[in-house]
Amino acid sequence: MTTPRPIAGLSADEARRIVLRAQGFIGAPDRRSGVRGILRHLGAIQLDTISVLARSHELVPYARLGAVGRRAVEDAYWQDTHSFEYWSHAACILPIEEWPHFAFRRRAYRNRPHWNHDLPDGAYDQVIKQLRSEGPLTATELGGAKKTNDWWDWSGSKVAVERALMYGEVVCVERRGWKRVYDLAERAVPDDLLHDELDDTECLRRLVGLAGRSLGVGTRADIADYHRLKGEQVDAVIAESGLVPVSVEGWGKPAWADPAALETPPRGRHRTTLLSPFDSLIWERARTERIFGFTHRLEAYVPKQKRVHGYFAMPVLAGGRLVGRVDPAREGRTLVAKQVTLDGPKAVPAVAQALAEAATWVDCTDARVERVDTPELRDPLAQELARLLG
Repeated sequence: MTTPRPIAGLSADEARRIVLRAQGFIGAPDRRSGVRGILRHLGAIQLDTISVLARSHELVPYARLGAVGRRAVEDAYWQDTHSFEYWSHAACILPIEEWPHFAFRRRAYRNRPHWNHDLPDGAYDQVIKQLRSEGPLTATELGGAKKTNDWWDWSGSKVAVERALMYGEVVCVERRGWKRVYDLAERAVPDDLLHDELDDTECLRRLVGLAGRSLGVGTRADIADYHRLKGEQVDAVIAESGLVPVSVEGWGKPAWADPAALETPPRGRHRTTLLSPFDSLIWERARTERIFGFTHRLEAYVPKQKRVHGYFAMPVLAGGRLVGRVDPAREGRTLVAKQVTLDGPKAVPAVAQALAEAATWVDCTDARVERVDTPELRDPLAQELARLLG
């Protein structure tokens, strides 16, 4: 692909601020649109099993809106068929209006020759029949999720319903106790959206444009990663996606931006908050390093003795920068900062504020700081945190 001439050059700082605004971290949050507005704005919110303070799909709107009620978060996602769960960046909650634009992926799954699990004869038809007569149902209610205690030893009904989910005949309509609740797409998806009429090019053009707007500015790899597209899929449609070519100081690679993001400089208050490692602001390591000069790795799946920053270290955003990280836990109504990394003494007030707000959100009345990478900053952090929690 021949890279077109950039229409604008951005400094590294300008690009960083554009990214922060695009991701909802600059300016007053739109509380009228709330969690649903955040979902539409980001286009995808990743799900994950880990729950320390809260699950990642709760942490994402919290980071932008503040202490929104956790029940309200779930209701905003799942009530009134506002969203659906599907494979995007990973397993993600997606706005229901984007259902037609994932037709390309549903078709790819239908044409897939190899699967990790064999589908028993008759299991698919049985699951569809049962959902039609009894749904919505969990995999357990469909006959059991697993044959044994092994994570991937799925039952025939679980294999069938997950295959139907990928094909688009079945939809995950909510999570109940972290279990997917399945229903037939013909019941769950509004009639005007329930189709696979868009060809691959139209689907990809839409998703590339959405990714660019949600990112503000990004490289080819950034844009592809947002909905886990292939680089050549991005190349095929980016010229018609509505994004414009730009250059960014220090990036070393061509970039594309949302033209609306270039019209006015980002202004307004910066959020100070803990970030889920699965937040779309930072979910891609190379991009996080390029924009913030901050190297972050989720260590939940790293052997304990090899962890550097902790099981679920959460970066701290303040003043538009990543100023530290906290590996949190809860003991009753005490928030525990098991391990804290600080970008110098100036980070202490911001990290304390982020911890105090998070503690209040999850109904903790006390907090304890255990280890700090710079030991002499432990007491100042603990004292400031105690002051904020009163």
